[in-house]
Amino acid sequence: MRVASFFAGIGGICYGFEQAGFEIVFANELDKNACKNYRKNHPNVFLIEDDIKNIDTQKIPDFDVFTGGFPCQPYSLAGNKEGLADVRGTVFFDIIRILKDKKPSCFLLENVKNIKNTNKGKDFKVILDLLENCGYALKHEVLGGHTHAGIPQCRERMFIVGSLDHEKIKNFNFPNEISLDKKINDIIKRSDKKLDKYYYTPKSQYYNMIDQAIVNENIYQMRRVYMRENKGGVCPTLTANMGGGGHNVPVIRDDFGIRKLTPQECLLFQGFPDTYETITSDVHSYKQAGNAVVVPLIKRIAIEMKEKL
Repeated sequence: MRVASFFAGIGGICYGFEQAGFEIVFANELDKNACKNYRKNHPNVFLIEDDIKNIDTQKIPDFDVFTGGFPCQPYSLAGNKEGLADVRGTVFFDIIRILKDKKPSCFLLENVKNIKNTNKGKDFKVILDLLENCGYALKHEVLGGHTHAGIPQCRERMFIVGSLDHEKIKNFNFPNEISLDKKINDIIKRSDKKLDKYYYTPKSQYYNMIDQAIVNENIYQMRRVYMRENKGGVCPTLTANMGGGGHNVPVIRDDFGIRKLTPQECLLFQGFPDTYETITSDVHSYKQAGNAVVVPLIKRIAIEMKEKL
């Protein structure tokens, strides 16, 4: 059961499929810093560091499952023709190109949950139509890390599964909701002192505002001029702009003061193994964590794909 992972990032989808018993035979990622961490943690995978548009399908080894958390591009897919001509030049065109050339038996695609609403739903219709035109029967659903994976992060994403076998996919079901047994404090060890760079000091510009706002063990986010408490005992959705000087790095109070979550903690809130090593700067590591997927959720989907498809 061979997997080719596109838009592989730092390997979250790959981990999920590996844990479900699949073999990752190929990966593709454009971001050079994500590739550094991917190679560090998946040294035996054939990784091409390049834009998917430049990949010759003849250089991709044969595989059974296509996976990809493809970027949600900031322009409409649906033009006047609402067909392949309208997505030419987008990464989705290259997904279709590779599916047609390699004909894997099934695929898993992941994107933001709002993809179904962009351009009044026309974009999502185009996506589904193009995938069906490649010969695949489809199922899609929005799943959350805190509702379907037992991970305390509020992260809802759209998943699309396709199969060339139209009969088999009738028996495929996305994972049911499960109870959230893992708590924030199972991931955050408040008695462990982190590096000083993660702590706010009284000299920090927003220290007084943050100090007054954080009154319990929930996780907070700075939203320009105020602190937002994320209630419900879960981490807020991690975003790719956490490391870019924005206000989205989650903040907590531990036994030593007020601090940001570390990049490693962000990965734990994505369900990555605690053995995962990052060799890039915090700026890039935060971004990569925000772009990643909830690994245990991918594993649950992959197990169902293995059994039913």
